[in-house]
Amino acid sequence: MSGNSGMERLIPIVNMLQDSFASLGTSIQIDLPQIAVVGSQSAGKSSVLENFVGKDFLPRGSGIVTRRPLILQLLYSKNAEYAEFLHAKGKKFADFDQVRKEIEDETNRLTGSNKGISNIPINLRVYSPHVLNLTLVDLPGITKVPVGDQPADIEIQIRNMILDFISKDNCLILAVTPANSDLANSDALKLAREVDPSGMRTIGVITKLDLMDEGTDARDILENRLLPLRRGYIGVVNRSQKDIDGRKDIKQAMAAERQFFLAHPSYRHIAERLGTPYLQKTLNQQLTNHIRDTLPALRNKLQSQLLSLEKDVSEYKNFGYDDPSKKTKVLLNSLQNLSGDFDKHVLGSSSSEVSTKELSGGAKINRIFNERFPFELVKIESDEKQLRQKIKIIIMNIRGVKGGLFTPDQAFELTVKDQIKLLMVPSIKCVDLVITELIRIVNAITENLNKYPRLREEIERLASLHLKSREQVCKENLSMYIDTQLSYINTHHEDFIGFANASQKASSETKRKVGNEIIRKGYLGLHSGGSKIRGTRDYWFVLTTETLSWFKDETETDKKYMLPLDGLKIRDLESGLFSRRHPFALFSTDGRNVYKDFKLLELSCDSLEDVDSWKASFLRAGVYPEKDNYPKSDDRDDMASLDPQLEREVETIRNLVDSYMKIVNKTTRDMIPKIIMFLIINNLREFFKNEIIAQIYSSSDQNTLMEESFEEASKRDELMRIYNSTKDALKIIEDISRNTVSDQIPHSMNLSYYNNPTSRPVPSVGQSSMNTAFQNSSLSMSNTSLNANTFNQNSRTPPSRPAPMPNQQTTANSRSTPQLNGSSPRPFFNGSNVPLIPHKPILPLKKIGQTPPAIPKRPSQHYQ
Repeated sequence: MSGNSGMERLIPIVNMLQDSFASLGTSIQIDLPQIAVVGSQSAGKSSVLENFVGKDFLPRGSGIVTRRPLILQLLYSKNAEYAEFLHAKGKKFADFDQVRKEIEDETNRLTGSNKGISNIPINLRVYSPHVLNLTLVDLPGITKVPVGDQPADIEIQIRNMILDFISKDNCLILAVTPANSDLANSDALKLAREVDPSGMRTIGVITKLDLMDEGTDARDILENRLLPLRRGYIGVVNRSQKDIDGRKDIKQAMAAERQFFLAHPSYRHIAERLGTPYLQKTLNQQLTNHIRDTLPALRNKLQSQLLSLEKDVSEYKNFGYDDPSKKTKVLLNSLQNLSGDFDKHVLGSSSSEVSTKELSGGAKINRIFNERFPFELVKIESDEKQLRQKIKIIIMNIRGVKGGLFTPDQAFELTVKDQIKLLMVPSIKCVDLVITELIRIVNAITENLNKYPRLREEIERLASLHLKSREQVCKENLSMYIDTQLSYINTHHEDFIGFANASQKASSETKRKVGNEIIRKGYLGLHSGGSKIRGTRDYWFVLTTETLSWFKDETETDKKYMLPLDGLKIRDLESGLFSRRHPFALFSTDGRNVYKDFKLLELSCDSLEDVDSWKASFLRAGVYPEKDNYPKSDDRDDMASLDPQLEREVETIRNLVDSYMKIVNKTTRDMIPKIIMFLIINNLREFFKNEIIAQIYSSSDQNTLMEESFEEASKRDELMRIYNSTKDALKIIEDISRNTVSDQIPHSMNLSYYNNPTSRPVPSVGQSSMNTAFQNSSLSMSNTSLNANTFNQNSRTPPSRPAPMPNQQTTANSRSTPQLNGSSPRPFFNGSNVPLIPHKPILPLKKIGQTPPAIPKRPSQHYQ
């Protein structure tokens, strides 16, 4: 273990944060410094990881085996040894053969069983008393030739996947290269240099040292002389394929690895810095020190994350879910908020929560009252010919076989009552549209109660029952209103035209014109000619009481056409099979061309609501819907009359009916929305304000209503876990910043020294004791950082360095240490058995609560 116990606690804390964010599917990620394992196919990456764990748990086979990134989190556990997968929470794998099978199954689930790859990682956490805290990422091996169902660009895909991981500045790169291949051609080192040209983040691992040709060794590589790295190289010996097939125990294999290095003449002098245990310890130390370097950025990221979580967890932090009093308080607050939320949706609100995409709530009800309902009223108006035919039949039936000298009043009253009865249908439809929108509003305001599904279901049930009862009452009142209009035909109304004016108008009927006022502006799609659609283009349309004009855009500078509205009607059209727009058309009742050579002017909108709104605007301009229920031609011929008196009487009655129905329609357009508003909408507001609480308390048990949904409980637990883990991580970081120290990154190497082979002394076996003496006091230039804890803990003073003898000559090619106590001269080596480059000694860093170390005095003895 490294000396920084705070760091050891930080790694599992941030690992848990990463798992939590991944499981929630959020876009927030804490990029914990981790170690990515990179190497060519069959370089021995998986074997190195298995040696760390001490178990066989990774898939084996020929070709590409690792086909998804495996994020391996090793956590020290004193008494337990098991594995867990993030995608199988709560399931512990004590049998590591099952771990291998789960990795294979999860890989095949996304990539198939024929060598496909995926960049979606598998998260595996291993608890064991035989590991040190580490986070490693096992990446697919670099391959050149696609096999199976792999795409032709498999090499590029794997390369991009590896670069996605190792390009991050907080990722250490474990470049694995087999010793029986040329280091200069190492794929792992080549990729590492692309993203880490200075070598600050790269750690070299040399595998298969036992498979090198006889008479060759990797000593220059391991001593960091060939292609040097700032963090150096570490050699390991993995199990052979024969050992794996024979199920050789990993502990035995590691013992054999140790014996190999001690017995090999080229490695025995550095055996203490080779092998899997030393690699694992070094990676742990490098990772913890690297985390220390990235603590400021990590602290800032965690603090930002904590602030963003504060709002989400504010309602959870001080809430006891088993406390009945607090449940009651939450229930009351939720029910009281319903009234305010309903008023905001119906009456409108100036808050930032107002929808900017579509009409909803009160705005939609307002459109129903002022556009949709008037449009439905006009739709039920009879066609002119049909109305005249009805009046003529009534007059003739009243007179029977007798003739008449005067226009019968009963014909006017019967015709008006028939027209008034037709108002019931659009009025009922208006109620239905409002009820539908109110149900949407109720569903919208109860969305905040998703965490309590039974409470939301009960509120929606009670609101639905209340709406049904009010709907029935409202429709009964509408029926009463229609009966009221039928009960008395008020011919003395001030706006009624009267018999004399109607007769005068019958003799000289003219169409009353109003000023050419603008009714509406907006974009419409213009189709190029009826059913033969060759294309659609949006234009800016301006509708007035007399014309319809369209322009290129809303600046209204480039007018394309102006169409008079006289004699035009409006017709619905069916949308095309693949069309998302909703068409309608204008046409002439006398069959003439409307637009250029087309008998139809086909227009379209993006939604049905826009179509209904434009139709209502066209009604204001006198363009009415098409009627398709004309009497048959034979009937019209039979009822035709050449009596001029009868024709004048029909025209008089028609004018009277038209005048009176204008009065009734005006009153209806005003009264129906008021009745609906009073009997349904305002009543529902009062229901949410005064009645809902009492009905909720009387309908069911509070504890049952306040039961959380499984999803909400999981979300709450996950959010609280993330929140508390973030706070713990921040606290640990603060403790680390105050109470721990870290090793320094290895110093820059004087590479010019290695260019002179004559200056490289060859150590002998008899010098091992001298090497050990200097190992704890010199700078490491290969694999590890300078650690103040390597000094003698009893004296707190670094070993003294002998002073040079007077008149001693030292050349660049003959650097040696003084002879101490009669010992023979020998080169001065550092811990990696590389000649030490002289520089100023570095004292141990001061720890909190420790006495500063004394500066050593130069020894008085001289060289012999």
